[in-house]
Amino acid sequence: MVEHIYLKSGEQMPEMADDDAWLIVEASDDGRFFGSGCGVKASGEEVFYASRPENDLSLEAALAAATEWAKDRGVARIWVQATPEA
Repeated sequence: MVEHIYLKSGEQMPEMADDDAWLIVEASDDGRFFGSGCGVKASGEEVFYASRPENDLSLEAALAAATEWAKDRGVARIWVQATPEA
């Protein structure tokens, strides 16, 4: 199960160790939601996540795509910044 942790406006995702899997979905000023992160394949290889334009159109779509990716790559939580930085 992948946990979604919602950050308050202006709050940052905590610092992660270099070998930790992580993922964040962030709101932008234009109403889109961009995801990025790092996970690990079953083979042990590190892989990076960057959201696709079709998934950036809503928070629900961005979280659904990020969650599916996270499930197979050892990412236990997704940090969510649902409002753009002020």
